Amino acid sequence: MKLRHLTIRMVLLGMTLASGQVLAQSAPVPETGGVTSKLLLRGDAHGVKVNEMRMVRRSDVLVIQADLYNAESANRQVYYRFRWMDGSGMQVGDGEPWKPLLVMGQQSQLVKGVAPTSAVVDFRLEMNVEKP
Repeated sequence: MKLRHLTIRMVLLGMTLASGQVLAQSAPVPETGGVTSKLLLRGDAHGVKVNEMRMVRRSDVLVIQADLYNAESANRQVYYRFRWMDGSGMQVGDGEPWKPLLVMGQQSQLVKGVAPTSAVVDFRLEMNVEKP
């Protein structure tokens, strides 16, 4: 009977530790500097905001998700790209092309970026919003 309780406790402990490990791998962008430290805005945002960014390492490659929100009622054309950096702050690769994205008025849009190599440890999201 005691052995059965011990086995159940060990299984529950293992599940708790495993779920904690999964949570540690997926995290929001650190509070030091927050979203603004990861955002390079070219010109005026015209009501488009980046509410949240999340980063995770999958197969030793950095994956980023950012939530863009258009606070205005008019649609906004947004151009974005990710700039990937290594541990010393140097850009990795030749850079990505600008990607177009239409963010409808009062709506959110999710953008995702995947680092080109496992050498990437940091990033910046560059964004350009067209004038209304």
